[in-house]
Amino acid sequence: MQIKLTLKKIRGKICSTLAKHSVTHKWPAYWWRKCGYSIGKNASFGSDCLIWAWHHLDADNVVIDDDVSIGPRVMIITRTHPTSQIETHGRTTSSTPAKVTIKRGAWIGAGAIILPGVTIGYGAVVGAGAVVTKDVPPYTVVAGVPARMIKKLEQRNEDKT
Repeated sequence: MQIKLTLKKIRGKICSTLAKHSVTHKWPAYWWRKCGYSIGKNASFGSDCLIWAWHHLDADNVVIDDDVSIGPRVMIITRTHPTSQIETHGRTTSSTPAKVTIKRGAWIGAGAIILPGVTIGYGAVVGAGAVVTKDVPPYTVVAGVPARMIKKLEQRNEDKT
């Protein structure tokens, strides 16, 4: 069992390293899928993106839908440390997982950071350098640290179904 776990960690490290160094816009999505993440069709990643999950063993905590565009140096983080002893019930714990979901048609600007437990809605836009700490509603533009709503976008006709 321990050998299987170690091999999975090594495979995840190799695939994530290959994903971070893009040759084409489709290269990172291919390698992130090989790590076990759920990456939809036509998802594109800029160079040097990071998906931070525990040795890629909790890959089911990242869901990226179809037609998502992610800029360079974006960080998607799926684990966080507890903020108090109350959360850990007095036990020492290293980190806790929380799912990150990016819905169809969303755009994530360069250098944005998506924190654990966040859902980016359909067609939403996250500005460059934003730190997303809360869910982003569909067809909304957010920016800043922490990310705040800038404006609502008009829903496209082909999306109104």
